[in-house]
Amino acid sequence: MNTPVAPARGALEPVRRIGRPFLAAVRAAGAVAVFAVRGVAAVFTPPWFLDQGLRQLVAIGYFSLPVVGLTAVFTGAALALNIFSGGGRFNAEQVMPQIVALGITRELGPVLAALMLAGRVSAAIAAEIGAMRATEQIDAMRTLSTDPFHYLVAPRLAAAVISLPLLTVVADTIGIAGGWLVAVRVLGFNATVYVRNTETFLQGWDVGSGLLKATVFGFIVALMGCYHGYNASGGARGVGRATTHAVVSSAILIFASDYLLTTLFTHR
Repeated sequence: MNTPVAPARGALEPVRRIGRPFLAAVRAAGAVAVFAVRGVAAVFTPPWFLDQGLRQLVAIGYFSLPVVGLTAVFTGAALALNIFSGGGRFNAEQVMPQIVALGITRELGPVLAALMLAGRVSAAIAAEIGAMRATEQIDAMRTLSTDPFHYLVAPRLAAAVISLPLLTVVADTIGIAGGWLVAVRVLGFNATVYVRNTETFLQGWDVGSGLLKATVFGFIVALMGCYHGYNASGGARGVGRATTHAVVSSAILIFASDYLLTTLFTHR
C-alpha cells in the first residue's frame, strides 16, 4: 500500500506568504471592530465624563475651524475656476454655480473637512493616548477603578461625531462663498443670478447626504486615533508609529467609506 507523500516545505512557502498578510489584515480588522463596539458601548452607558466631552468638543471642533475654513474657501475658488475653464469648451459656463454647490456639499465639503481632522485631530488623539500608554497612565486608571474607554475613548468619539457635521456646514458655506467670490470678482458673473441659481438647484438631500458622510467620517477619525494610541507600544518610537498609522488609516477609511456611501446614496 502506497503511503501519501507530504508536500515539500518549500512548495508551501508561496501560500504562506499570501496567507500571512491576509490573516494579519483579518486579525487587525477584528481588533478594530471589537474596539469600536466597546467604544460605542461606553458612549451610551454611564459613567459619563461631561467635562472631558466638552473639552474634546472645543479641541476637535472649535480649534479646527481655521484650517477647515481656509481649505474650503480655496477649494471652492479653485473648483469654480476649473469648472468655468472646462465648461467653456462646451459653451456650458453658466452651469458653474450649480456644479460648485453640488460638488462642495455632496463630496468636497465632508471629505476635505474629514481629511483635515485626520491630519490634525486623529494624530493628536493617537499621540496623547499613546503617551499615556507609554507612561502607564492607562494602567493607573484601571487601578483607580476608572474605565479608560469611558474616560478616554467615549468623549473623543462623541465629540468627533458631533463636531464634523458642524464643521462640514461651515466648509459648505465657505466653499460656496469662495466659488461665488471668484465667479463674481474674477469671471464676471452677476452676483444675484449666481446666488439664485445655487438656491434653485441645490436640494436638501445634497446637503443632508454630505452631513451623513461627515458623521461617519468623524467616527472614523476619532476611532483610528483612539485605537492606535491605545494599542501603542515601544515607548516614544511606538507613539510615533501610532500617530502615523492613525492618520494613514483614517485617510484610507475615509476614502473607502466615501465611495460606499456615495454608491448607497446614488441608488436610494
